[in-house]
Amino acid sequence: MKFTLQSTFPSQASSECLWILVDSAQLQHNLKTYQINQLEDILQATQFKAGLNETLPLIASIALQPNTQVLGLGRADELKANKLAKLAHTIIKATQNKFTQITVDISALPAELHPLFALNLTQAAYGYDEFKSKKNEFVLETIHLVAQHSPLNESQLNLIHAVQAGQNYARDLGNRPPNICFPEYLAEQAIALAAQYPELLKVTVLDEQQIADLGMYAFLAVSKGSERAGRIICLEYHASVEQAPVVLVGKGITFDTGGISLKPGLGMDEMKFDMCGAASVLGTIRALCEAKLPIHVVGAIAAAENMPAGNATRPGDIVTTMSGQTVEILNTDAEGRLVLCDTLTYIKRYNPALVIDIATLTGACVVALGKVVSGLFSPDDELAQDLVRAGEQSHDRVWRMPVMEDYQELLDSPFADIGNIGGPYGGAITAACFLERFTREYRWAHLDIAGTAWLSGAAKGATGRPVPLLMQFLANRVATV
Repeated sequence: MKFTLQSTFPSQASSECLWILVDSAQLQHNLKTYQINQLEDILQATQFKAGLNETLPLIASIALQPNTQVLGLGRADELKANKLAKLAHTIIKATQNKFTQITVDISALPAELHPLFALNLTQAAYGYDEFKSKKNEFVLETIHLVAQHSPLNESQLNLIHAVQAGQNYARDLGNRPPNICFPEYLAEQAIALAAQYPELLKVTVLDEQQIADLGMYAFLAVSKGSERAGRIICLEYHASVEQAPVVLVGKGITFDTGGISLKPGLGMDEMKFDMCGAASVLGTIRALCEAKLPIHVVGAIAAAENMPAGNATRPGDIVTTMSGQTVEILNTDAEGRLVLCDTLTYIKRYNPALVIDIATLTGACVVALGKVVSGLFSPDDELAQDLVRAGEQSHDRVWRMPVMEDYQELLDSPFADIGNIGGPYGGAITAACFLERFTREYRWAHLDIAGTAWLSGAAKGATGRPVPLLMQFLANRVATV
């Protein structure tokens, strides 16, 4: 989807569909520009008060354009960012299969919300029908935004377009079934992405023999129970800048049965989403290629399938990680931290400026934070603050959780250096503490996206989070260099 921005609506030009956002406190003033016939009579007859998400269709004989919709904001000065998605959904649902282009007058919307609302429009305009016989009808291509005063500019619109491309790509990957999307498939996707942007991307893929040669036996403890071989995939985005890279590490468990510690059957189909951390890394790399941000970024993906088999890892097994630390595997369903710990050791070869791992790591994080915000864990106050700020800007929010030394003793094992679980309390925290033991040589943050990577129920599907957060974080970093 493309955006244009103009300061006034071109009165002589035709728009296939016009949406006018209006403030309930300034309703008639907001509509004055459009010279609507019998406006006061219409408002009185319809009892339209411009409440939040309230719509008023205007017929051609009384409106400037043949397809005009008035959309209420409620009191604009009280409008919160979390309400914008509902407004965007209303516009897109009503127009996506009818018009190739629409115009949206956002003048009444507070200016600071303009960039986020544009992003919300792109997020609402997503549908996944790859394996349906009847495809979604979607013809909308362009949205013309109208606002006399707006912080939006061409650079921001380009960034929003790039985020849309990356987030949709991540959603597609997350929504694909596990018989299609497995570790080798993710490697193929990375190779195809590099072929699409050869001047910006370089890809390295490690197979299981190479992984074994590096001593990454925590990773192999997860992948060996599956007929689908594991892969470690690294994509290096280098846009002509000499700087230490930001490294993004994504958990890519393409299906998680729990292994020998088998999960309950109810809802297990959703364990195809356990690779959404990896999908978000691929999506962010694609968005970077679209935006061409001048920054050095490495995306590393730990891709494996966690299955029960005769050769699968058992509870009680002890493995040696690439770092040399030994791990007693007490629960094979705590597998994400096993593939991540070796990958977090491997990426030290890139001499990172900082590292952010993204993982659907713990059900405990969902219990703690629900499906609204992602869990943020970092001992680095400055890095944590930068991620919180980027989350607020993109409305892809995080909440900082503790990753303190006090919790480390919960991971003690009588037989190895560390156990892979820490007991019934503070599960998201002890998982982060486990990872922290492998990241002490660089700046590091961990994002637990178990609650935010996908939705269940009627809106079931991958969200593509936290691609907006990561892109905003990287764009902020570019702006401050």
